[in-house]
Amino acid sequence: MTLKDYLTIFTNRRVGVVLLLGFSSGLPLALTGGTLQAWMTTAGVDLKTIGIFTLVGLPYTLKFLWAPLMDRFVPPWLGRRRGWIIATQVALMLGIAAMGVGSPQHALWALAALALFVAFTSASQDIAFDAYRADVLRPVERGVGAAVSVFGYRIAMLVSGAGALIMADFLDWRTTYLILAGLMTVGVLATLWGPEPEQQVVPPRTLQEAVWGPLQEFFTRYSVSAGLGILILIVLYKLGDAFAGTLSTAFLLRGVGFSLSEVGTVNKALGLAALLLGALFGGVLMSKLGLYRSLMIFGILQAVSNLSFMGLAWVGKSYVMLVTAVVFEQVTGGMGTAAFVALLMALCNHRYTATQFALFSALAAFGRQYLGPPAGLLADSLGWVTFFFITTLAALPGLWLLWKMRIRINSLDNNTKHEQVSPP
Repeated sequence: MTLKDYLTIFTNRRVGVVLLLGFSSGLPLALTGGTLQAWMTTAGVDLKTIGIFTLVGLPYTLKFLWAPLMDRFVPPWLGRRRGWIIATQVALMLGIAAMGVGSPQHALWALAALALFVAFTSASQDIAFDAYRADVLRPVERGVGAAVSVFGYRIAMLVSGAGALIMADFLDWRTTYLILAGLMTVGVLATLWGPEPEQQVVPPRTLQEAVWGPLQEFFTRYSVSAGLGILILIVLYKLGDAFAGTLSTAFLLRGVGFSLSEVGTVNKALGLAALLLGALFGGVLMSKLGLYRSLMIFGILQAVSNLSFMGLAWVGKSYVMLVTAVVFEQVTGGMGTAAFVALLMALCNHRYTATQFALFSALAAFGRQYLGPPAGLLADSLGWVTFFFITTLAALPGLWLLWKMRIRINSLDNNTKHEQVSPP
């Protein structure tokens, strides 16, 4: 591909819409998580109650349960994907604004109900957005599309996280939430601007088909052994990267003795910039390398990045090693994320994209959710140097399985997703 081809991908309407919808997707997350916790803390709410409030995030992990509804039913406006997206965005604007009018001191449980509503609606927006992104992007655009959506998502999290705390310090919590509710108009305008997917698809005809059809279609397209291999690959591909990340902050603070401000500046601020750079760089490279080679190269780099933390543990407190390890790990992690999201998009059938993508992403998160306890035990009993070496080894099964499935993964680059189009 020429430079002009790359610029065309980055500047086309589909990728631009995905960038803005990534921002819309990431904006509500902190408002029911860390930002809400900060509000309750400053309002004097006890820690036990704040801990209970973390349960409002459950819809994000359970969203695959109602994803079939968003495959099956088509809103009477803007089509199946954009119709659901804009409906959830309007609901989010109202819900976030209502949270701002609430009060942790005088109406705590009403605020909890509103936070749960916002989390549910935000998770529903994610379902519809993930499906739209997979349906609207052409195969050559998947890597860049995944990268810019990660970019938009992370920027939005920064705005509704650190940005919200700064605003609340100068203004007040009510005004802050009202301003952030207004920022959802970015997503609304992007949805109105967005094109419909180029191929028209027949939605599932019944709710039963919407529930069982995605699994049946997947295991019809692939044999049972090949299908299970792909699902295991989804679990394993970023396992080593996630394994090392579970204790990275604790390692930097306790393991090598950096201060809170040093960790915040390098690991969080510089790390975020490196992650975004890596995602964009990975998306560009994918356009040239293709899906399989990108997954393999980026996966190897992810594994090697864990060794940089092993080097930091070996050397001890070194600012040069800290910056090197954090930047290397975040850049390669961003590259791997871009390729991995592109893989999930390529695996989806247009008819069932909402449900299949939700199931794939839930499966990818499954392994990471249970890494904390074994990570702590290993680091405590074996030391940090050995721990990070083990996390590097944990990346190898996924890379081996990827190599075994290279022919099948290569075929996804030109896959039309076997969609069932509407009759002429």
